Amino acid sequence: MVGSPDFLHLAIEIDGAGSHPAAWRAWGHPPEQLLSPRILRSTTAAAEKAGISLVTFADTVVPESAPYPVGRLDAGTRAAYLASTTDRIGLAPTVQTLTTEPFHVATQLAGLDHASRGRAAWVVGADNSADANDAVGFAARSTEAARAEVRDVVDLARRLWDSWEDDAVIRDAATGRYLDPDKVHHVRFSGEFFDVVGPLITPRPPQGQIVVVGDADLGVSDLLDITLVSGRDETAIAEGAARHDGLTFAEIEIVLDDSGQAAQSRLTALDDHATWHDSGRFRFVGSAPEFVDLLRSLTGTVDGVRIHPAVATTDLGVLYQSVVPALQELSLHRAPQVGATLRETLGLPRPVSRYASPSTR
Repeated sequence: MVGSPDFLHLAIEIDGAGSHPAAWRAWGHPPEQLLSPRILRSTTAAAEKAGISLVTFADTVVPESAPYPVGRLDAGTRAAYLASTTDRIGLAPTVQTLTTEPFHVATQLAGLDHASRGRAAWVVGADNSADANDAVGFAARSTEAARAEVRDVVDLARRLWDSWEDDAVIRDAATGRYLDPDKVHHVRFSGEFFDVVGPLITPRPPQGQIVVVGDADLGVSDLLDITLVSGRDETAIAEGAARHDGLTFAEIEIVLDDSGQAAQSRLTALDDHATWHDSGRFRFVGSAPEFVDLLRSLTGTVDGVRIHPAVATTDLGVLYQSVVPALQELSLHRAPQVGATLRETLGLPRPVSRYASPSTR
């Protein structure tokens, strides 16, 4: 942990109607609006108004045989769309490492950071399923090869974000010079899976390095800014967090009491339509005060939590009305400020380019 021991960052996953597969039945909108930009914008605006620090967007191939209505736009596209309609919440699309060209990964995320004025993050995706590979004509890797390739992609992205020094762009109209070529560097990455000369085709991101988020099981925590830790109880979360340096966020699925309907009743009604399979995450079912107590107990163990609401509209509404205000009263949460970069919100330093001369570091 590197954050304050008495402070908790909040992130939330927003993908479609919610994390429960039957969420579309209870979210209050027609199923065909799963891909609605208006709904996406309003849900993200509600998260920003609630004081959430970071919103994440899942991204996997949708199986043709899904037993319930499901749809998804590319996570990077959704984040880019929201860059101009938000002003303080971090935007973190899941971008896959095994089925996306690594140079494009780095470029897309750098562009998002510029568009959002320094609020971009990246949830490292490592989908190695047959569906994901078939979609792009790839073959599934072995577990060892997939893990090694994920590491190479994250390492390369970080090198590419550093390939332009902060003052490489000079825009000198008098001489007609746009940039200083001595401050734009070839990364010359050569690995087992790909070779990239570089440099990036966009200037260095406003944050210097985009905030990189990934699951602890990826095995690349040393390259992450935020490690996501799962566990079915508080003890398992604490044990997982203790194994990692840097910021750690607990993964928590929630079903909260709402408008006189008990959380367990809500969950039972959803489960009558579809099974919410065990993901290995902590699953909380209960009242807002009980959830606040849980978060309070995790403070000092992790630096934040990523919340997976069963039904996005319902559970986000309870977070806004009851949970976040209670955390603020306990001085356990602070909303991000307008104009702040995501690194500033999270208390992360802005790194200097690794290619900068020692005199400018």
